[in-house]
Amino acid sequence: MRLGISWLTNALVLLVVTVLLTGVTSSGAGALLLAAAVFGVLNTVLKPLLRLITLPLAVLTLGIAWFFVSMLMLVITKWIVSGFYITGFWTLVAATLIVWVVNLALDFTPGPWQVTGSRRRRYRRRAA
Repeated sequence: MRLGISWLTNALVLLVVTVLLTGVTSSGAGALLLAAAVFGVLNTVLKPLLRLITLPLAVLTLGIAWFFVSMLMLVITKWIVSGFYITGFWTLVAATLIVWVVNLALDFTPGPWQVTGSRRRRYRRRAA
């Protein structure tokens, strides 16, 4: 259940990015869903490892280094999924910002996508 919700949330975020930015395209719904799955797996498996490795750099740059880690997750998704395209560096920057803003909005919106850690405890308290 949680995996499905996470996958659909990633699909929604990537759909928002493709609608807002002309430089981000998808060859169809299947490619977008596959990109969402790949993006979710990368964010679950690779991103925490990269954030740990780049922690000293993130401290020196006041967290800006982690923005580039997030950009890398989109780049790797683009490389893996043949029907998901991001053209241009500034489009990639804008896409990363949009993903961040949408995820921030979802973090503050109660719902089933808040399933881990302190977010889960906050959701359960509000729901009770």
